[in-house]
Amino acid sequence: MSHYLTEHFPGTGGTIKESAEDFIVEEIPAYDPCGEGDHLYLRVEKQGMSTFAMIQRLATALGIKEKEFGYAGLKDSRAITRQLVSLPLIDEARITHLDLEGITILEARRHTNKLRLGHLRGNRFTIRVHGVTQGAEQCALDILHILEQTGVPNLFGPQRYGVLGTNHLVGRAILQEHFEEAAALIIGDPAGISNERWKTAATAYRSGDMEQALQAFPGRFRDERRLLHSLLRGQSHQQAVLALPRKLLRLFLSAYQSHLFDRQVTMRLDSLDVLWPGDIAYIHSKGACFRVEDADEEQPRADRLEISPTGLLPGKKAMTARGQTGILEESLLEKEQIETDRFTALPGLKLSGERRPLRVPLHQVSCQQEDPETLRVNFALPAGSFATSVLREITKSSDG
Repeated sequence: MSHYLTEHFPGTGGTIKESAEDFIVEEIPAYDPCGEGDHLYLRVEKQGMSTFAMIQRLATALGIKEKEFGYAGLKDSRAITRQLVSLPLIDEARITHLDLEGITILEARRHTNKLRLGHLRGNRFTIRVHGVTQGAEQCALDILHILEQTGVPNLFGPQRYGVLGTNHLVGRAILQEHFEEAAALIIGDPAGISNERWKTAATAYRSGDMEQALQAFPGRFRDERRLLHSLLRGQSHQQAVLALPRKLLRLFLSAYQSHLFDRQVTMRLDSLDVLWPGDIAYIHSKGACFRVEDADEEQPRADRLEISPTGLLPGKKAMTARGQTGILEESLLEKEQIETDRFTALPGLKLSGERRPLRVPLHQVSCQQEDPETLRVNFALPAGSFATSVLREITKSSDG
C-alpha cells in the first residue's frame, strides 16, 4: 500500500516553520461584510498567538466580553495568520487607536450578523520550506500538478494527536472504558517527554508515587494536576478521568475519530478518485452527501473532482456506507475492538459523527525557488483541510 498519493515522485525534503514568516495563512471568507448592520467585522493579522489568545487581548483592550466575539476558524499560533473576527458594533475610532503587540487590524467593516464557526470557504497558504534538495522547484511543481488533478488526501495529520501523539489513544481508552490506561496516557510516557519536570512527574506516576508526580508537574499542567488531585482524594480512575473538562474529553474523542478517518484515507490512498458502489459521496460545491447507487454513472463527476468518496467519523448522526465501503468501515472498528454504540454511550460525550471527503481540491497553486535551499509554495484548500497534507506529499516527510 502506498504511503503517499504521489509515491512515484521524489520529495524535496526540507523543514518548515523555522520562523512565523515561513508559514502564512489567510482565510477565504464565505462572504464579505456588507457595510451595514449591528456587528463590526475586523480583518486581523496576528503572529505568535492562538485565535483564542488574540480574542482575549482584543476583548480586554476594548472592554468587551470574549463570548461576544465571533470567528470562522481557528488559526495556528506559530504562523502569521489573517482572519476575520466579529464583535458588537462600537465606535470604529476605538479600533484605529489599538496598539497591541502581535496584532494588526487590517480592515473594519460592518455586517448584519455575528461571525460563526464555519463561515469560511477555505484558507490560502504561503509556506517556505528550508533545506530542500537540488531541483526542488520542478519536483514540487510535478507533485502539485498531480494533486490538482487527483485531489489532496484529506488527512487530519499529526496536529490532531497532541504533543506526544497520543490524544487518539486516550480517546480510544475512554471509549473502551479502560480508564486506568487513559489516565496513564494523559500523564504521559516518560520515554517520549523532553521537558525535565514533566518527565520526572510521569516517571513518578509510573512508579506509583502520585504525591511526587503532583509536586513535579509545573503549574501550567492544570489538567494533569487535576487528574492527580482526584486520584489522591480516593476517586477511581473512571471518576478522575471523567471529571476532566468536557472540552478536553471531547478533544480526545475527536482525535480518535480523526485517527479512524486517517486510517480510511490510507486504506484507499491508491484509489481516492474512484467511487465504489455503496459509497457516500460528497458534493464539494454544496458540502452535502448522497448515497452512490450507480458508481459507473457517477464516476465522471468524480473525475472532474465535483464529488468524492467519503470516510466515516463514527457517531449517531453519520450516514453509514454499504457494499465494500461499509465492510471496510465495519472491519476497521472490529479491529479496534470498538462497538459502534460506544460513540454515544458516555453521558455528555455523545459524538454526532459525520462523513468527510477522502480528498479535497487544491487551488491557486504556485511554487518558486527563492534560493538553492529555500522553496516557497502557495496554494488554497477548502475549510477543514490541512496544509500538512500537501506538504507531506511535497517533502515526502510523514509529519509534513
